[in-house]
Amino acid sequence: MIAPGPDMLFVLGCGMRGGARAGLLATAGLATGEAVHVLLAAGGLTALFTAVPQAFVVLRIVGAGYLAYLGIRMIRQRGDLVSGTDTVEVSGRRVYLSGLLTNLSNPKMIAFSMAFLPQFVDPALGGVWVQFAVLGLIFIVLEFMVDGTVGVFAGRIGTWLRHRRALSRRIDTATGGILIILGLRLAAER
Repeated sequence: MIAPGPDMLFVLGCGMRGGARAGLLATAGLATGEAVHVLLAAGGLTALFTAVPQAFVVLRIVGAGYLAYLGIRMIRQRGDLVSGTDTVEVSGRRVYLSGLLTNLSNPKMIAFSMAFLPQFVDPALGGVWVQFAVLGLIFIVLEFMVDGTVGVFAGRIGTWLRHRRALSRRIDTATGGILIILGLRLAAER
């Protein structure tokens, strides 16, 4: 979670555009996506991806396309952050749903949930669903600690940037470019 990736960049952008509230709503969307990943891992999606590896490839390509879309959108809207006010009006529902979709289409998150999380579940101890639930809850708390903090600080930085148009445009362009590069890299992976 600490290493910057698509989820963190998304929260950063939302916080800078819409303030701390938007950063936290984006984090809530990501955390909801993580809860879905944990539920799917507990339900056996790992077995599906093992049996039909093409399903994961399709999901990876869709996720790569979505990252590129977010990057292009950020570049096209660069500088929209500057308005002379403390925050830019953003729809809380849209930020939340975009965070959810960003996380659900993040193949790295899927791979983590499917490959890494089940290793910490011991069927011999019983209560497999309870073990997944506890691990998922820990994961979601950590998500809010890391990305929630990024969202709040991004809101403060965004307020400062709203009065510096040229710098704001450069940051939007760089962040959008990074998302596009992440999408292309993800699409090229085997």
